Amino acid sequence: MIVNENGLLVEKDALDQMASEGEALHGVGSSNTQAEAHLEEEESAIDFTHFQKADYVELAKELAKSDNYKRTDTLVKEMKPLFDAIRNGERKTALDRYIAEGGIAEDFEYRADEFDHQFDATLKLIRDKRQAHFKLLEDQKNASLHKKAEILEKLRTLVDGEDSPHAFHQFKELQKEWKNSGPVPVAHIKTMWANYNALVDRFYDHRNIYFELKELDRRKNLETKKELCVRAEKLAELNAIQEAVRELNELHNEFKHVGPVPTEEQEALWQRFKAASDAVYAKRDAFVVNLQQEFSKNLALKEAIGEELNTFLSFTSDRIKDWNEKTKQILELQKKWDAVGSVQRAKQKDINKKFWSAFKLFFHNKSVFFKKLDEERAKNLKLKEEIVAKALALKESTDWEKTSNELKVLQTQWKEVGPVPEKWRDKIYVQFKEACDFFFEQRRGLQKQADQEQEVNLVKKEEIIRQLQELTANKGVTIAEVQNLRSQFNALGFVPKHAMASIKSRFTEVANKAIASIENLSDQDKTQASLEIEISALRDDPQSDRKLFQREQTIRKQIAKAENDIGVLENNLTFFERSKNASQMKEEYGNKIKEATAHLKDLKKQLKMLQQPTETLAKTNS
Repeated sequence: MIVNENGLLVEKDALDQMASEGEALHGVGSSNTQAEAHLEEEESAIDFTHFQKADYVELAKELAKSDNYKRTDTLVKEMKPLFDAIRNGERKTALDRYIAEGGIAEDFEYRADEFDHQFDATLKLIRDKRQAHFKLLEDQKNASLHKKAEILEKLRTLVDGEDSPHAFHQFKELQKEWKNSGPVPVAHIKTMWANYNALVDRFYDHRNIYFELKELDRRKNLETKKELCVRAEKLAELNAIQEAVRELNELHNEFKHVGPVPTEEQEALWQRFKAASDAVYAKRDAFVVNLQQEFSKNLALKEAIGEELNTFLSFTSDRIKDWNEKTKQILELQKKWDAVGSVQRAKQKDINKKFWSAFKLFFHNKSVFFKKLDEERAKNLKLKEEIVAKALALKESTDWEKTSNELKVLQTQWKEVGPVPEKWRDKIYVQFKEACDFFFEQRRGLQKQADQEQEVNLVKKEEIIRQLQELTANKGVTIAEVQNLRSQFNALGFVPKHAMASIKSRFTEVANKAIASIENLSDQDKTQASLEIEISALRDDPQSDRKLFQREQTIRKQIAKAENDIGVLENNLTFFERSKNASQMKEEYGNKIKEATAHLKDLKKQLKMLQQPTETLAKTNS
């Protein structure tokens, strides 16, 4: 026996046994550690791109229930900095707001929310659970080490003792205890297995009487290991590489725990098992290579999408339609991004950060635009509320013409004011429309009543015209009757607009005919009576002021012209008075002056009649 580097006794020839089985198996397993770890990392990878604080809390709670501590450690190391980044961003935002509101940075105290407390508490729970788990494993390994040391002592006593009929049975029981005793600390694995294998070989070598049992046991072990080789060879046919690798590791563990085989079969059997393992690992390596190629292709696609996204960062517009169109294009890029598979873990964080930073910047710019738009719409809402208030104040008015014009002005102002927030658009419009509709409905109701009255007035005026026509036809009309019927005609008020001009024209025409038919009335009186009817018609016109003014201006121009003509004629007459042979010309110019003077007098009389109130005019004529 020799003493190893840990100070433990090692049976002679132990190193040979370890080289043939233990070290060989260990070498195969360790040669694939890196690839297996890579596969496990890819399987446990989670895309944290869209994670919010609530998502991190839920994931942490899920990990707290898991017994896969390796996956839990990987995910915790990855997600804690991301959660802290969100928390630090919120803290900075709160600090900026606090300073903007007049606070001092030194007085600022950040209050963590419920998600922060839950996340920190859950991580502490995971750490405590992990420490407890690994402490338990370490305690179990130490207990297994103590148990295996006891088994080795029992085995050594059995090997060094005398042969007995029960020795082989005791030996097999000790082997079972050894297998079931569990793993030991890594530092003692090599020494423990070396001692165990050496004592097993010594047991068989020193018990010649049980040689046949030894060979039989080794043959049995040979069949068991051949079955393990067959199972390992079939694993190469599986398409699920990860599952095949896991099952192969379990086969390696079983292969190690099966006892020794005949020496002549040992090397060939191991090479067969190793070849089956190498086939699985080669397939696994090819899968990893293909996976890396796919990752590189995905990286190129995501970089191209990221470059396309960067073109949106300088976009600006004052139209909602343009922003919505760009948003649709951005979301299509997001769908393309999501459709692309994973990339190398080392590149994933950087490529995701670039894409989502650009993505968030676009929507930040969009948010700024809509914030400004909301402010403008809020101002528009205030303006429209003021217009509604004015409309409500006018809706009960009975000053129809003035209020109608004011409401039309408000309607024009309403159209000029821009849009309001969507939630208030229908409500504010309905309020304004109801106020306007109420007023115009009231006005239409009154107008309908007025229209009916005007129809009655039209019928009455037509009856007056008929009466005047009958009097004229019977040659019994007098100037007093004409004036009386004219007064009745004017007193009736308005008629429908479409008949206004025609009914006045007809009355004037019939009245002039009636006056002309009066035999004992001079031409001058007839002219004056006709003029009175004309002036009366003008005064009854809706636009009487304008038309009377125009008629007055026309008469004044005629008076000025007549006066000028008389002046010219008188001047010419004075010239002819100096001539001895111009008596005929003087008489002709004298007649013209008389006619012009009579016309001037008539014009002045018309002007005087036009300027007199209706009551004075009627009184003068009577």
